[in-house]
Amino acid sequence: MATASPAPSHRRSLRKRRTVVITAAAAVAGVGAGFLVLNANAASTSVDLYHQTLAAKDGWASSGTGTTGGTKADAAHTFTVSTRAQLVKALGSASDTTPRIIKVKGTIDANTDDSGKKLTCANYAAGTGYSLSTYLKAFDPATYGTSKLPSGTQETARAAAQAAQAKNIVFKVPANTTIVGVPGTKAGITGGSLQVKSVDNVIVRNLTFAATEDCFPQWDPTDGDTGNWNSQYDAVTLRGATHVWADHNSFTDAPGLDTADPTYYGRQYQIHDGDLDITNGSDLVTVERNQFTNHDKTMLIGSSDTDSVGKLRVSIHHNVWKGVVQRAPLARIGQIHIYNNYYDTTTLNGYVLQYSVNSRAKAQVVAEDNYWKTSASQKLSKLFSGDGTGSIAGTGNLVNGTATDLVAAYNAANSKKLKTTVNWTPTLTAGLETSAKNLPTELATTTGAGVLN
Repeated sequence: MATASPAPSHRRSLRKRRTVVITAAAAVAGVGAGFLVLNANAASTSVDLYHQTLAAKDGWASSGTGTTGGTKADAAHTFTVSTRAQLVKALGSASDTTPRIIKVKGTIDANTDDSGKKLTCANYAAGTGYSLSTYLKAFDPATYGTSKLPSGTQETARAAAQAAQAKNIVFKVPANTTIVGVPGTKAGITGGSLQVKSVDNVIVRNLTFAATEDCFPQWDPTDGDTGNWNSQYDAVTLRGATHVWADHNSFTDAPGLDTADPTYYGRQYQIHDGDLDITNGSDLVTVERNQFTNHDKTMLIGSSDTDSVGKLRVSIHHNVWKGVVQRAPLARIGQIHIYNNYYDTTTLNGYVLQYSVNSRAKAQVVAEDNYWKTSASQKLSKLFSGDGTGSIAGTGNLVNGTATDLVAAYNAANSKKLKTTVNWTPTLTAGLETSAKNLPTELATTTGAGVLN
């Protein structure tokens, strides 16, 4: 069994990454005149932001053929988009593997029609027969019971309304695609969901994903002891995707925070799902220098305890997690490397931590050189979680600046122990800093959308 730490040759300290912008006086072949960006993230140091590729050994997404996205796109497949309709057109068919680069300029509101008119939940429900008040009356546990999922006229109507919203806000990303926010334009997608499904080689960078909301959550009385409302739509969802690089993005529920949600049947009417979920046998993914704030179920790796053995290999590094309730990440089955992340677990805008990292279904997690900021009341045993089958190895983790064995803290307080060894040794570790002490200040200015030039 492998020990917690990577081989010494792979534990390299890297100074704070810097983006160097150089004014180009002449055109560069395949790129054109303008600004050239030198960035430690990128394999290419003399191309613009839109043509950058993932650096060698930068996490699992650099494995094999690496991740190059749409860097080979020709002029006919290079787009600048500012509206939902333009984004849909630029994405084209999900089955078209032609390399493409999509530059997002400004904020795109997914809840708009092709003419740019704002759409509401009422628009999606129109003609379906769905009514929340009627739905609540139909499936009230006091009369409907708690042993089966809703079925019948109102559930059929709810599903139809949800399908209408999905048709408008889910954007299907084809293979060999780079989607990048144009610097200085507050680039992002509000209310939308990027779906990367059964495709290879995708890059998503420099975008703010906000307020991805389901108008029509489903009531499930069998979920947990008292039932739950379950919603659809992750801000970014990977399903059977391979070679995906998510870099310098920001994820948030704002402005629609969970504290604004009503309560029905004694449970929160949850309109948010995941921020960035990696499921259904997705593999070879690198998630770096993103910010995850104001969210509950943040990142799910593996859709079930029997998802895909031999896949779900994910690297998560140099991200900020703040105001996150859980799943940072929740990992199943795969080989997950979590390093140099900053977790601020103090309560923010009503989001109260349940746990940070959950290893279950025999997941093989290496969590090293991360930094946790906690309040005085935060129990160290609550920072990790597991089901008794998952492993978390790793050293160098700090809590409020002090080296802390978080697995030992968890195991001392729980009967279902986390295993302390894993069956693999990380080697794709470019950028690994062997000291976490400077992460809170370093990552404050080098993560999230709007940093890259």
